[in-house]
Formats: sequence, C-alpha cells, structure tokens
Amino acid sequence: MYLDSAKKKEIFEKYGKSNTDTGSAEAQIALFSYRISHLTEHLKVNKKDYSTERSLTMLVGKRRRLLDYLVDRDINRYRAIIKELGLRR
Repeated sequence: MYLDSAKKKEIFEKYGKSNTDTGSAEAQIALFSYRISHLTEHLKVNKKDYSTERSLTMLVGKRRRLLDYLVDRDINRYRAIIKELGLRR
C-alpha cells in the first residue's frame, strides 16, 4: 500500500506538533496533500477511473475546508503550511 503507518508517522513528525499529533490542521493538510498527489499520478495513467476521480475531488474539498479554517483562525499558520507544502490557491 502506498500509505503505510511509517509514512504517516513521518508526515505527522514533519508537519504536526509531534509524531502522535494526528489532529492538528497542518498534519491533516499535509496528509491530504500526500494522498492527493498519489491519486493525481494514478489518474494520469488510469483516465477512466471515475471512483478515484470522485475520491480525489472530495479530498481536495476537505483540504480546502481545512485551509479556510486556518485562514479564519490563524493566518500565520496558514501562510506557513502553504509555503512549506508549496500549495497555491
């Protein structure tokens, strides 16, 4: 599987407050971004995989909602995660 527990732990260590911090917005956004990039590569090869396309759309929406939450709560955290992940609006 492309996302095992070791990879999740690595993402949470890098972007979360600790390696067990799975609930912070930054950690979730980083995990969603990793999953989005994987699904995007999958869809480049499998253009007619519509269920994966729907999953990708839903993940992008979840990430967008979390980013909007960060904008409302703490603009500095938002700017930091956008810069670190290389996202753009």
